[in-house]
Amino acid sequence: MTKTPIKISTLEEYINFDDGTDKRYEIEDEVLVEMPPGTGKHEAIITLLLVRFFLEIQKMGLPLQPRPNGTEVLTNKQLRRPDVCVITNKQAKSIETTSAILKTAPPLLVEVVSPESIDRDYNQKIFEYAAMGVFEYWIVDPLENKITVCLLNQNTYKQTMFIEDQRVVSQTFPELTLTAQQVFSP
Repeated sequence: MTKTPIKISTLEEYINFDDGTDKRYEIEDEVLVEMPPGTGKHEAIITLLLVRFFLEIQKMGLPLQPRPNGTEVLTNKQLRRPDVCVITNKQAKSIETTSAILKTAPPLLVEVVSPESIDRDYNQKIFEYAAMGVFEYWIVDPLENKITVCLLNQNTYKQTMFIEDQRVVSQTFPELTLTAQQVFSP
């Protein structure tokens, strides 16, 4: 049995959409795309990064907040639900009493790759996030045990890959002491 794609043409339609389930979606080409639940490892990586980012923010006194995958980002092309968003306090205030959809670029986004998201995370979102002006984008790939940190440089990303015991270098969190191996064995 084939499912008919559900078309969503406005942000308002998306906000008010209710299919009677707890399924999560992104919008891609005006069609709802189901985001299946992550694996236990996927969720453990998200939790580890949230905690580590929170500790860095506290330690450095940064005006930032880490958010799990309930905060969404409206890019120029799509509505995306990154696994981790690091947002400014001003952005947090702007969504305090409304749907958690950011219309301005957060400083840092993280996507944890799953088998069904490889193309989206590496090929689609990288262009969307750069066009939006997201300064730092991490592609955390437990399938390949590598982390690609993308730093915005004149509307495109300069990519650096980290594996095994290499310390992940972040512009947003310059004092972060975290290796790829630690991320993949939380």
